[in-house]
Amino acid sequence: MSEYKGIKGFQVQTRTTDPVPFAQELADNPYAGAWSSGGALNQAKIEMAGGGSQTAGIVAGGDTPPQTVNTELYNGSSWTETTNLNTARALLMGAGSQTSFVVGGGYAGSGSPASETWDGSSWTEITEMNTVRWAGGSAGADTESFIAFGGNPNTTATETWNGSAWTEVNDMNLARHALGGSGSQTAAIGFGGNVSGPPYKSETEVWNGSSWTEVNDLNTGRTDVSGAGSSTAALAFGGTITPPRTAKTESWDGSSWTEVADLATDKSSGAGQRGTSASNTSTLYAGGKIPSYTTQTEEWSFSGVQPGDEASYSDAIVGDFYYNSTTGQFKNVGAGVGSWSSGGTLNGGRYGIMGAGSLTAGLAMGGTFQPSDTTKNTAETYDGTSWTNAPTMPGNRRNAGSWGVQTSAVVAGGSTSPGATPLGGTAFEFDGSSFSNGGSLNTARRFNTAAGASSTAGITWGGGDPGTHALTESYDGSSWTEVNDLNTARWYMAGNGTQTAAIAAGGSPPTTANVELWDGTNWTETTNLNTARNFSGPAGGMGSSTAAIVVSGSPNNVESWDGTSWTEIADLGTGRGQGHTVGYASTSTGLYFGGTPNSYATYTEEWDQPSFQIKAVTTS
Repeated sequence: MSEYKGIKGFQVQTRTTDPVPFAQELADNPYAGAWSSGGALNQAKIEMAGGGSQTAGIVAGGDTPPQTVNTELYNGSSWTETTNLNTARALLMGAGSQTSFVVGGGYAGSGSPASETWDGSSWTEITEMNTVRWAGGSAGADTESFIAFGGNPNTTATETWNGSAWTEVNDMNLARHALGGSGSQTAAIGFGGNVSGPPYKSETEVWNGSSWTEVNDLNTGRTDVSGAGSSTAALAFGGTITPPRTAKTESWDGSSWTEVADLATDKSSGAGQRGTSASNTSTLYAGGKIPSYTTQTEEWSFSGVQPGDEASYSDAIVGDFYYNSTTGQFKNVGAGVGSWSSGGTLNGGRYGIMGAGSLTAGLAMGGTFQPSDTTKNTAETYDGTSWTNAPTMPGNRRNAGSWGVQTSAVVAGGSTSPGATPLGGTAFEFDGSSFSNGGSLNTARRFNTAAGASSTAGITWGGGDPGTHALTESYDGSSWTEVNDLNTARWYMAGNGTQTAAIAAGGSPPTTANVELWDGTNWTETTNLNTARNFSGPAGGMGSSTAAIVVSGSPNNVESWDGTSWTEIADLGTGRGQGHTVGYASTSTGLYFGGTPNSYATYTEEWDQPSFQIKAVTTS
C-alpha cells in the first residue's frame, strides 16, 4: 500500500491534540504579558524623562524632592548613576536611546524651555523650546529626531527637534498635560492626561508626521500615565485615576486598547522607556509614587499574541494537514467561516436607524418606529447580549450618516420625520453618557453615509433629497469642511473606515455595484461588488477600507472585501434593508440591527468569523 509520504513527498505530522484556535487560546491565556521586578534606582524619584530599552535604559531629572539633575543608566539588571543634567527639573519631556537622548521643558518652581542632548557620556545644552511647558508627551529615536506635544499650562502645541532647531508643527486636538506618549517623530501616539482635574482623560491621538488624528480612547482615563512602543503597537501603564493611582496596563494595536496584565503596584508619575528599542513587548517602568516616592523598577515582558495579530498566536496554520493520534482522525486546518446568529432584541422596532460601536459595545440611534410611523430621538446601547435604553438625542433623526464607538459617536445629516423634510443639518455627538449638538453640515441631506474613529475625526459623503450628491465633508469635532467629491453621486450606500481611509459601496439611483476608496484626499474607483445593491444602511458595512463586509440591503446577500476583491459569504438570517451594521475596524465580529420590510425589525443578528476551522478529513 502506498504511503502518504510517497504520494505527496512529505510525512503527515502526528499530534495528540488539535491545535487550539485563537479564540479559545486567547480566552485561556489573554495577551500573555507580565510585569516583574527589576533593579532598583539609586535615588527614589518621580516625574523623570525616560528612554532606551529594557536592557539599555536611561532616566534623567525628576523630583526627589527637590528637582534633580540626576541621570541613571540601566543594563537590564541594575541602575548606575552617570553624568548629571545641566539644569535640575522635573516633569520634563524626553525620548531616544541610552546613547542618544533628548530632554526638553520641565518644571523647577516655574516652567522651563531648557533643552539638552545626551551622547552617551555627557549632556549638552541646545536651543530652547518655542513653548514653555512641562508634563507634556514626547517621542523620538535620537538627538536628531524628537517630538514634544501638549503640556502644562494646558496646550495643544507640538514641536519637533531635528538636531539643530525646534519647529512648531500642527497642534494636537485636545489641550492637556500629564499625558503619556511614545513612538517616533513621524509616527507618535499621545494618550490620557489632565485638563482641569478629574475625571481624567482617555482620549488618544495619533501623529502621522504632519497632523494629529483622534482614535479610540483608553479603557481607563488617567493622568500622570507612562508609555512605550510605537504609534501602532503601544503600551500605557500606571497613572492617576479617581481614586488615585492605578496599576492598569493597556496595549494598543493600531486601532483599539486592550487591558493586559497590571503592574505589581498601583503607581503614577514614573518613567517609561521611549526610544527605538522600546516596544509594547519589552519595556521598563522606573520610579514613581505609591504614594511615597519609590526606587522600584518593573520590567514588562510579553510572550503572547499582540492584540491585532491573533492569527499568528495559535499553532493552527491554515492549510495544515495532520493526524490526531488520540481520536484516530486525519484533520485539516482551514480558514474560519463566518456565520450570523440571533442577538438581543431592540426595545423598539424601527428602520432608517443609525449606529456605532462593536459587537460587545454597540450603539443604536433614532429611526422610524412601529407602529406610529414616527421618527424618534431614542438611543440604546448593546453589551454583547442585550440592548439598554440610553440618553436621548437632542432631536429626532433617521437615515443619517453615523460613525464612531459607543463612547464617542456622531450622527450627521438625515431627516427629522418619515418624509424627506425637514433635514437634520446639525450633528449630534455622544460621549458615552449624553448627547450634545455639534457642528452643522455645509449641505444638509439624508441617506448620506459616514465613517470615523471618534466624535472629533469623521467624514460623511453622498446622500440626497433634494438631488443626489457626490459631496464629501470632513468633521473635526466642531466644524465641517468640504473636501473632494465622490466620483459617482449616489445615496443609500454601505460604508465604513476612518476619516482618512474609508470605503463606499453600492447605492442608488440606479442600484449600483460601484465601490470607491477614500485615502484622506481623493476617492478612487476600485473593484465592484458582485451584486449591485441599495438600502444597505445608510451604513450597512463593517470593517475598514482594506477589510470590509457589506451587509444586506436589496438584494439580501453579504459580501466580504479583502482590499482587492469581493467574496460572497453567509447571508443574514432575515433579509432587510435600512437596518444598521456596526463593527468598527473589524470584519471578524459585528452586528446588524433594525430594518424593514415586512415589519419594523427589533431583532439583532451577530456576526462571528473565527480565525480557523478544523475539520476531520473523510474519504467521502
